[in-house]
Amino acid sequence: MKLQLALDDIKLEDAIELVGKVRNYVDIVEIGSPFIIDCGMEPVKRIKELYPELEVLADTKIMDAGEYEAELTYLAGADYCTVLGATDTLTIKGCLDAAKKYGKKVFVDMICVKNVEERVAEIEAAGVDCIGVHTGVDLQAAGVTPLDDLKRIKGASKQSMISVAGGINVNTVEEYMKAGADIVIVGGGINHADDPVAAAKALYEKIHG
Repeated sequence: MKLQLALDDIKLEDAIELVGKVRNYVDIVEIGSPFIIDCGMEPVKRIKELYPELEVLADTKIMDAGEYEAELTYLAGADYCTVLGATDTLTIKGCLDAAKKYGKKVFVDMICVKNVEERVAEIEAAGVDCIGVHTGVDLQAAGVTPLDDLKRIKGASKQSMISVAGGINVNTVEEYMKAGADIVIVGGGINHADDPVAAAKALYEKIHG
């Protein structure tokens, strides 16, 4: 099991400083979609250059031009990118083609996918082996968590590594571990903690303990 730090509402130099402080307690650093909108691929490049021992995920949420857009993330140094499960399977296959070319991985983000079991079967048949369970911040504000979706996708999957994101913190992480997540994604639970290093350390020790 791995801990993924999601960097969303943060500036580049602050992100670099934070990763430097928590680097011993995270496995994957996610450059979130708001961060990419603000700074492009520069955070991917900088963090991979400075901390090559960490895996980097570019949360691009690709919806079209799969091979081309995925390739841009890998050229920047990403180990993973994301494509939306709601898009066409051909777009997902394009991302997988780019990943194979560079020896990287693609996560299919299942945010807003309704026919979960059917879609998991379709994308795994296409060669997908990384699936992201994701409850967005707007739904989180309404009290929705990703736990039920994680259980559904875990039950439907035959082969995939599964990550989960959506308001997870040190007090709730064990629920997601018990439900079978392979990667737990934490953003504000580290970034907005009073002591981000202590929060990251506590999460890491639970996950790897």
